[in-house]
Amino acid sequence: MQIELNGKPHPLPDGATLEQLIAALELTGRAVAVAVNRQVVPSQQWAAHALAETDKVDVVRAIGGG
Repeated sequence: MQIELNGKPHPLPDGATLEQLIAALELTGRAVAVAVNRQVVPSQQWAAHALAETDKVDVVRAIGGG
């Protein structure tokens, strides 16, 4: 299947979850926020949140600075 990730096409296996996407992006354990179709999905729900064809996913990574 294909989703839109941060505005660009991104292929994923059918039935992939948000948790699997974050792992594939090597962002596990990092401070990130994820929205699917403009709805924020809490990290506690990533393992159960299956993605669907044409979902629009936005991943934002927090970066500290001073």
